[in-house]
Amino acid sequence: MTYTANKRTKMADFKELEFTGLKSLEEHDPKLYDLIEQEKYRQFTELELIASENFTSRAVMECLGSALTNKYSEGLPHARYYGGNEIVDQVEELCQTRAIEAYGLNPEEWGVNVQPYSGSPANFAVYTGLLKPHDRIMGLDLPSGGHLTHGFYTYSKKEGTRKAVSATSVYFESLPYQVDQVSGYIDYDQLERDAGLFKPAMIICGGSAYPRDWDYERFRKIADANGALLLMDMAHISGLVATKEQKSPFEYCDVVTTTTHKSLRGPRAGMIFFRKDERGFEHKINQAVFPALQGGPHEHQIAGVATQLLEVMTPEFHIYSKQVKKNAAALGAKLVSLGYSLATGGTENHLVLWDLKPQKITGSKFEKVCDAVSITLNKNCVPGDRSAVTPGGVRVGACAMTTRKMVEEDFEQIGQFLHEALLIALKVQEESGPKLVDFVKCLKGNADVAALRKSVNVFAAGFPMPGFDPKDMKYKLEA
Repeated sequence: MTYTANKRTKMADFKELEFTGLKSLEEHDPKLYDLIEQEKYRQFTELELIASENFTSRAVMECLGSALTNKYSEGLPHARYYGGNEIVDQVEELCQTRAIEAYGLNPEEWGVNVQPYSGSPANFAVYTGLLKPHDRIMGLDLPSGGHLTHGFYTYSKKEGTRKAVSATSVYFESLPYQVDQVSGYIDYDQLERDAGLFKPAMIICGGSAYPRDWDYERFRKIADANGALLLMDMAHISGLVATKEQKSPFEYCDVVTTTTHKSLRGPRAGMIFFRKDERGFEHKINQAVFPALQGGPHEHQIAGVATQLLEVMTPEFHIYSKQVKKNAAALGAKLVSLGYSLATGGTENHLVLWDLKPQKITGSKFEKVCDAVSITLNKNCVPGDRSAVTPGGVRVGACAMTTRKMVEEDFEQIGQFLHEALLIALKVQEESGPKLVDFVKCLKGNADVAALRKSVNVFAAGFPMPGFDPKDMKYKLEA
């Protein structure tokens, strides 16, 4: 309701107005409260298999909803542009200390900026600080499992022009490297050959859909042979790196970036680790984060990262990371046993890439069926694909449901659910024809979809939920 002033309206004295600052969200905004309760129900009753998502803890959520959200703190600890940052400085320094500790780094050799809002701003801050406009970079191609911020661009035959998809490819010259289209592994020979011709200023390793570990030693040799900086974007595997379930990039790389919410299981934020040496990365990257690209850091997020890093250093989190890998492997093995094909034949980390081309259905269609049966995953390119719009596969991750205490046998059951969802998808495609819009229409009112969705909901609701108590939710699963 909007207040409109007029001559007949008499404003109450300000001090007589009702104080709303202590009202709960339910009292203050019932509509938004209801939407959040719906989202809680969705998370509790669905299978969250998106490889870049996880469920964070109550402790992290308390930081995100804390009084720290009120504070402006532009600048670095003890060098702020505002007053009143005595406590915030300690929060940010605690996060920095724990970040260095969690990855086993020497604070004399490595520093970290914990202010990036997320992974993409972290990457762009590195480019801004260490490169010049139009410098050359090489990152893993998006259809090969890379990330948009690593320099992806497309070519429009209709317009006859190259189209920059991310800001990275707008401001820098990019030549992506790829995976071998048969094996699915990174083609290091191609990278070495192309880098020798292209002479990039920076090579980027890391990706968002690559089920294998990284050969940092090979990357380092290629970078050194061409005078290139080496950046690792470990966003997806940062939790696995911290627990030594994946090789560490810190021995070979100049800079390492990460998000904090995927396998690390924290809030949505980013970090930049940099070598402390005569090249001056610390000053250049700090200046790129602020004032070049960002304003005031989100100290409530930084606090959430700090408390999560404390958890990362516990034996319990190490056990969790091991289980993530076991569960991804169990899911992959189940799918293979059912006759399906995986990129690279399996996985060494938290995700599998399922190639659906042999089943003659797109990842886009299968994603829609999974949504309909309360399974959340995402369409994804697999080796041999050329388009990210109609890719030939899906990406399936193990981090989130492992957080909910699932083990190998549970992920084998998930594999069975996915198999049943695919059978439904193939049947629906026979009725709908090739167009996605017609396919989606045929899903509505489908009895097989409804039956599988109910089975999935009951199964998912049988596992504990971090962050909030399902007993307190507004919406309950019907018997």
